[in-house]
Amino acid sequence: MNNHWIPSSRTNGKKLGYIPIGYKLMLTFTIFILLLVFVNFYILHSMYDETMRKQTRVNIQGTLKQIRDNVAYKVDDIVQTSATLYDDPTLIQSVRRNLWGTDNHIRMSNVILPKLESAARAIGLNLRLSVYFHNQTVYERYKNWDNEKNQDFNEQTYDIYHMTRISSEFWYFTLPEEKYNSTMIWRQIEEDKRDGRISMIRRLVDMNNPLEIKEMGIMRFSVRLSQLFDSVDYTKLGEGSMLSVLDPYGNVVFTSGPFVEHNTTRIKAEQFAALAANDKKNYLIIEEDLPQKNWKIVAQVPLNIIEQEAKRVRTVLIAICIICVVLFTYTGYVISQSFSKRILKIVGVLNAFREGDLHKRITYRGKGEFPQIANALNAMGEDIEALIKEVYLTQLQKKEAELEMLQSQINPHFLYNTLSSINQLAKFGETEKLQNMVVQLAQFYRLTLNSGRILIPIALEIEQANAYLDIQKVKYGQRMEVTFDIDTNIWPYETIKLILQPFIENVLKHAWSGDRIHIRVSVKKDGNDVLYRIIDDGLGMKQGRIDEIFDPRDNSHMGCGIRNIDQRVKLHYGSEYGVSIFSKVGIGTSVQIRIPARSRNSNPDKKLSG
Repeated sequence: MNNHWIPSSRTNGKKLGYIPIGYKLMLTFTIFILLLVFVNFYILHSMYDETMRKQTRVNIQGTLKQIRDNVAYKVDDIVQTSATLYDDPTLIQSVRRNLWGTDNHIRMSNVILPKLESAARAIGLNLRLSVYFHNQTVYERYKNWDNEKNQDFNEQTYDIYHMTRISSEFWYFTLPEEKYNSTMIWRQIEEDKRDGRISMIRRLVDMNNPLEIKEMGIMRFSVRLSQLFDSVDYTKLGEGSMLSVLDPYGNVVFTSGPFVEHNTTRIKAEQFAALAANDKKNYLIIEEDLPQKNWKIVAQVPLNIIEQEAKRVRTVLIAICIICVVLFTYTGYVISQSFSKRILKIVGVLNAFREGDLHKRITYRGKGEFPQIANALNAMGEDIEALIKEVYLTQLQKKEAELEMLQSQINPHFLYNTLSSINQLAKFGETEKLQNMVVQLAQFYRLTLNSGRILIPIALEIEQANAYLDIQKVKYGQRMEVTFDIDTNIWPYETIKLILQPFIENVLKHAWSGDRIHIRVSVKKDGNDVLYRIIDDGLGMKQGRIDEIFDPRDNSHMGCGIRNIDQRVKLHYGSEYGVSIFSKVGIGTSVQIRIPARSRNSNPDKKLSG
């Protein structure tokens, strides 16, 4: 029976690049261990690093809030001082009036100068108070700050100017619209940049008519950056840190760092943005808003402070990971070898089955999965061997049934009638018709027998049906009209033979209703199928008779022949193919046979049909 087993084309030896199952298991186990260890290492290290960063960030954030509060305290002092002048009705009323001579001198000595001096000395900072009045009758009184010798002047001073000195300055034009007791800006103007100072600028207004606020002058409180931001000290954050104060435009106003003195040079916004972007790799950057609108303080803390502690923890984690990898790898090796031996036994049995040796068996002790696999393989070997025998016998029976069917198609009655017709033709001396009938009869049986083949080209099937019709035309003459409608696309395909002739014979036997009958034979390609149609204009049938034909209990010759063809088609091609009949009494019948469009080389029944 093994002679009928078709062995695989694969070689029995190990292929080039073959990796035994033990090594595959070991490799898989090792990769899994490495991934697991590395993932755990990464997660633990990241969690520790993140925790350290969070704690550092919390501590620095607290320090920045203290710095912010300190700066806010000084800013509030300056704002409150400016408010004493902003809300002083005596000062506003005095400045509103145009006075000359003695009256003006009294105004300056008793009102304006005392109030400005009091405001300048109200804060314990090196403050320069500059006031610009629209009233031209107010005397100007100022120190020449353009002289660089005065830039380090350490006393509180106040200066009085006329508005004409700043009326064309950009910083004056860009002052925001006045809102009562809230409009003020911080900016470096005039000599501030040179002297390392910054000014708080605020209007003096006349609120006598609330619907029309009138600007009386401009107050400018200039203070040293080093004094205003003396609490912005990088040493509070640790060595290597840096603190920067940024204005609303992103410019660096003040910087404190290990290599930076209290500078007076501003850094452009785009330059600081580039520096900050680069520092993110090496520094922890934290921001805190300052009391001034849109001002903020930026802390840059070097990550190497965190890295020093993280490096020690990383070393411990790496040592633990190495120990785990070694232990797990050794365990994986032992386990993989145990599994490999068992699997190789199973592979050996499967290879034996593939080569046709179905008698090989394996056994394992215990109640695990491998004993169950062994039992299943042993049972499968027995089942396959029995199935092979059964399939082989079925194929033999199939061929025998088809041969028997083929023999039954050679109808003795048809042969007798044909020979009788030949005798009549010979008796009447119609030698031409006699010769033609004998040739067609020989052609018919040659195509019918066809060396015992089951699958033939569609062209031969049509030729066989045509030979049968030519014989019948000699008998029926002009009373029978036949039309062939053949699609040229069907020539490359094959069909099981003797599926057209039996239906044509049924038409002549059962559908003839008068002196004439017309038969149309159509063969066309329908998608991936080939569709045969035999159409006649004979008697037709009722639907009940059609149902009886496909009923296995029907014993009529026509029903048996049609079922035979339907079963043959389904046997070869599947249940979705076969015969279907459409008929109307008095109109005619259309028989449809559907088979798949298969060429000779692609037909799965090629081996059986050869």
